Amino acid sequence: MNDLLLRALRRETVSRPPVWMMRQAGRYLSQYRAVRAGSDFLTMCRTPELATEVTLQPIDLVGVDAAIIFSDILVVPEAMGMHLTLDEGVGPQFPSPLRTATDVARLHPVDPQDQLGYMLAALRMTRRALNDRVPLIGFAGSPWTLAAYMVEGKGTKQFAVAKKMLFEAPDVAHALLDKLATAVGDFLVAQVEAGAQVVQLFESWAGALGPQEFRTFALPYLAKAAQRAREAGVPVIVFAPGAGWAMSEIAAATHADAIGVDWHTTPHEARRLTDPFSVALQGNLDPCTLYAPVGEIQRRTHQMIQAFGPVGHVANLGHGILPDMNPDHARAFIDAVKSWEWTEERIDTARRASGRAPQLAEIA
Repeated sequence: MNDLLLRALRRETVSRPPVWMMRQAGRYLSQYRAVRAGSDFLTMCRTPELATEVTLQPIDLVGVDAAIIFSDILVVPEAMGMHLTLDEGVGPQFPSPLRTATDVARLHPVDPQDQLGYMLAALRMTRRALNDRVPLIGFAGSPWTLAAYMVEGKGTKQFAVAKKMLFEAPDVAHALLDKLATAVGDFLVAQVEAGAQVVQLFESWAGALGPQEFRTFALPYLAKAAQRAREAGVPVIVFAPGAGWAMSEIAAATHADAIGVDWHTTPHEARRLTDPFSVALQGNLDPCTLYAPVGEIQRRTHQMIQAFGPVGHVANLGHGILPDMNPDHARAFIDAVKSWEWTEERIDTARRASGRAPQLAEIA
């Protein structure tokens, strides 16, 4: 078994960082587009055989060190009783968004085995198909991010309608967020029981909130969901793009095993903020870097790895891979990570750059 991801998340000795990409099963692959041509997106999510097929594609096609189950974060609001649509070129929408306390009260508790059984079936099927070649990652959207979609009704640049609720009806917002934290936490535990070996929480719209609102409406519920997920006994990754300034607070509140780093935050700053918590870091190459020539992709990838240092780093992009990306350039990124080796010279360089004593005596 390729267990590099699990070892890196435990901050164990590795000769190179593991690598995978957010949205790695997606439109940049012609093989994915071929499957997508015969089904709409939500049908793919709800059909375990199709979800398994596209989840496995990046393992062989680009050589990543982990699989992440194919699904969508908005399956949780749908499971709570909201009608979800996803039209090509329009994106996900809730035609009847939440606006009042009555709307929130109508949401029902989620039984993952019932309303989300199709995703659990996909996890079981994928885990069998992987046959332990690489670890399998499960995921869910974090409470604030889900609430933003549920109240706004769709994705926007500012989520002004959702934020309006935070200021005009904070009690309603807290009630919604608490329901979501319970549902998300239980869903992640169920994913582990179905075969996920790592789970990730996506707080995708953290950047829509200022510090005070993030601390009031996002962080407590992100922490509640993450801590519930940790009860399942597998590593938990939290990714909150746009909230790099809060990485130390996120690490302290969630007790996550790893924190995702977006491409706005430097590896050195991420280390500085999280070192007291002994967490692994995941990231953070700008996805647009993959438009560069192959040689430049390799150079910048190696620069990133060196900056993060030899302990507790999972190589990834600082956000999802873009849908028009050349698969050869995705492979160039993966190959660049795989060509890296933590030599004593590189470890010493990382130590001098960090100003800390070495954390690793040697690389096996």
